[in-house]
Amino acid sequence: MCNQITLKASVDEVASHFKAQRKKQTNASTGDVWKGGTGFVVREVAGERQLDAMVWGFPRHSTNKKTGKPNKPTHVNNARDDKLMSPYGMWREWFVQPGHRCLIPITAFAEAVGPEGQMTRTWISIADQPLAACAGFWRPTDEWGDSYTMVMVDAVPEMLEVHDRMPVILHPEDHEAWLHAPAEEAMKLVTQYPADRLVIDHTPELWYAGRTRKNAARTAATLL
Repeated sequence: MCNQITLKASVDEVASHFKAQRKKQTNASTGDVWKGGTGFVVREVAGERQLDAMVWGFPRHSTNKKTGKPNKPTHVNNARDDKLMSPYGMWREWFVQPGHRCLIPITAFAEAVGPEGQMTRTWISIADQPLAACAGFWRPTDEWGDSYTMVMVDAVPEMLEVHDRMPVILHPEDHEAWLHAPAEEAMKLVTQYPADRLVIDHTPELWYAGRTRKNAARTAATLL
């Protein structure tokens, strides 16, 4: 799973790289994005690519077992590949519509490694794509406006020391197909990225460094 990504490029650079228009002005900036934060996606609107800022994570509602009252909605920011076509899950409705698929620009993604309370941050970048795109899809929500989620697959063996899941990193030549292809064809793009093109950087930085305890608690993995 993935709860943090980073985008080390300006908004204009990202728009240019993905040949996208900036139709909506936003105060959002590039850089680190955590689950529940605001990041950027590239989607197609009226026949042209558009760069938009959205909240990372679809809303999920639950009820407090003790009080019977609704809990505050949580952000579901990762979507399992084996649940995308399930008629009983929360993903199929949006995945099967090409217009609701999007590219998620990233420079790298991070995972927490180590025992609870001592976890450190490990970054994974893409050697042949300094600016890459993960497969995602988006939808409008009443809770936070437009939101997006990232598609995940089993990790390559070389990454298992970090995590057993990883984002679907798209090859540049597959961007158009992800945004346009029928669901059956889009599923063929939901694969692992070649391990020899992934760069794993273990750092001593504490996973929760720079965040309050309250915000840190929100990074608990949510993968459906």
